Amino acid sequence: NFTDCPANATICSGTSCVLPEDDFNRSLSVTLSTVLTIMLALVMFSMGCNVDIKKFWNHIKRPWGIFVGFLCQFGIMPLTAFLLSLAFNVLPIQAVVVLIMGCCPGGTASNIIAYWVDGDMDLSISMTTCSTLLAMGMMPLCLFVYTKMWTDSDAIVLPYNSIGLSLVALIIPVSVGVYVNHRWPTKAKLILKVGSIVGAILIVLTAVVGGILYKGSWIISPKLWIIGTIFPAAGYSLGFLLARVAGLSWNRCRTVSLETGMQNTQLCSTIVQLSFSPEQLELMFTFPLIYSIFQLLFALIFLAGYRVYRRYHVKPNTDVEKTEEKDDSKSISSHAKANGGFVSDET
Repeated sequence: NFTDCPANATICSGTSCVLPEDDFNRSLSVTLSTVLTIMLALVMFSMGCNVDIKKFWNHIKRPWGIFVGFLCQFGIMPLTAFLLSLAFNVLPIQAVVVLIMGCCPGGTASNIIAYWVDGDMDLSISMTTCSTLLAMGMMPLCLFVYTKMWTDSDAIVLPYNSIGLSLVALIIPVSVGVYVNHRWPTKAKLILKVGSIVGAILIVLTAVVGGILYKGSWIISPKLWIIGTIFPAAGYSLGFLLARVAGLSWNRCRTVSLETGMQNTQLCSTIVQLSFSPEQLELMFTFPLIYSIFQLLFALIFLAGYRVYRRYHVKPNTDVEKTEEKDDSKSISSHAKANGGFVSDET
């Protein structure tokens, strides 16, 4: 019944319509994308000001922490996405978008939260960089393995140019920040404080912008809402658990946890838009935004819990990282003793 659809609808089926993109939304999207990109570059520059080049290089030479993060990023997350899709028996097209999210590399928001929870910034930056670089090979492999029962993996378009741009947008400002920290450490500390505040504003602003731009796409299956709630929480928990089992210190466990649960949701949205038709997008387009909201919510809960712990259990004017590493050195597991690749860094 075409009388039930607006005159400018491009696809009509009964009362279900797909409208052309609003010019206001298009202009708003371009403007805000430009602003957010500039802010992100500045934030990553400030995060680089907290990176010690010697410690960063030690992570590259003895990549035990990076390897644990790799197992979490491309082992735990795709498997969790697969199991959640099976458990909730979602539609094939919805299962595919959940799997795409699980196969994406870590997002840059994890670096900002890692700073606020006194994580290992050198490990956080190196994990984000490595996961984005490895995503060019690991994403096609994981999608090939896990999506076979729902769709042909060849139907999914991977935007390698977007992955490459994400890598460049990460490496260049961080490298400049590392150089500034090396040459002018006092100024770097001031830049870091300003950047951490801007980063917090950026995270909130991104969530608000997503809600404005996609306000008409919130009516999707309740199952995807449930999966979008469980998935990031499972990523944080399993990442922390595996890191602790692997013998990493507490601050590195927090870092790996954040790098595991916080995915590059912008990349997921790009892949979804490139791969599916407008009719298919109606069924699952908002899932990346739902995941983004809940990964941010759980990260803030994580941050609040850590701050409460630090306030009541850590003495004032104490170097948290050194305290934790000193405690860890007293009770290193047999597995940690067998792997000297990372014990020497922590002691």
